[in-house]
Amino acid sequence: MRDRSRSLRSNSTDAERKLWQQLRNRNFAGAKFRRQVQIGSYIVDFLCPAARIVVEVDGGQHSREADAARTSFLEEQGFCVIRFWNNDVLQNLEGVLKLIEEALPTPPHPAQSDD
Repeated sequence: MRDRSRSLRSNSTDAERKLWQQLRNRNFAGAKFRRQVQIGSYIVDFLCPAARIVVEVDGGQHSREADAARTSFLEEQGFCVIRFWNNDVLQNLEGVLKLIEEALPTPPHPAQSDD
């Protein structure tokens, strides 16, 4: 499975590469994302482990039944699954990022002093 993850990272779609450029290196909302991560018998496109958020980028090759089973499994494991079509990422990256950011927990605000 590790070899498959490595292969998927090397052969990512244009949409996956474009989204990864925004999510990598805590570049996005201070959240740490990983790509092509194994969860159970599945490899998810992107994972924010701390927030338990999975982001999937789907192309025309995806099967609705298989995707539904995958989403169901991930949700049963406590993950929030967000799915986008390749075209959504390529044509509306800002909107995609906004939806991902809305799913992230709001960080606690530092205590204010009354000086």
